Amino acid sequence: MGTAIMVTSGKGGTGKTSLTAGVASCLAALGHRVLCIDLDIGLRNLDIALGLADRAVMDFSDVMARRCPLLTASIEHPDIRGLYLLTAPLSLDDPDSDAFCTLVADAKDCFDFVFMDSPAGLGVGFQLAMAAADRVVVVSATDPAALRDAQMAVSQLVGQVEQLHLVMNRVQPKLIGKLRTSIDNAMDAAGLPLLGVVPEDQMVTMAAASGVPLTLMTYQGAAPAYLNIARRLLGRRVPLLRIR
Repeated sequence: MGTAIMVTSGKGGTGKTSLTAGVASCLAALGHRVLCIDLDIGLRNLDIALGLADRAVMDFSDVMARRCPLLTASIEHPDIRGLYLLTAPLSLDDPDSDAFCTLVADAKDCFDFVFMDSPAGLGVGFQLAMAAADRVVVVSATDPAALRDAQMAVSQLVGQVEQLHLVMNRVQPKLIGKLRTSIDNAMDAAGLPLLGVVPEDQMVTMAAASGVPLTLMTYQGAAPAYLNIARRLLGRRVPLLRIR
């Protein structure tokens, strides 16, 4: 039985989708079967971050409506064995949480990890992911607006999902010393254990523009941080990445 992980942020611009793609790619590279589900209905872009732009024909609404089997709708990455994508529909007339939970339960029988990339805000995609999640990774940048919105997301999740984690993303290396207090405050305010700290990295944007997963382009910057997070999700004890 696999684990369903919701990745959320509360606001846009935190790098949540890039982090989803990066951590999922690392888990697949470590030998696990991983399904990424894009829940950003109408504004999907997880395919770009995974290097699978426009390859998907069917989406998760087709699976929910039983128009297509899960494994047929899910497309495997050509270069990272075991990494799959189930994309979001352009619209969703009937956001049936029971049907989506059934989809995720079926996916957990086939995959070791199911990552649900929920959209910014607390709308339909957020609600669907929360209903099906075993664990939640809350992604925040270090600016006050991102931290406040992350705390708002956490307030909706507490009592709904048992395991919640915090990732501080897009951290400027030159400011890490000054930001330690902000990170500590964010952990205290959110009441979440820190799963990882990821540096700001221009290669994340370059990889998406090139249609290549970051982990296939570099072993520096955000890439080793993604790998460390993947290892922690597997229960391994890994020290926080030292950002320089």
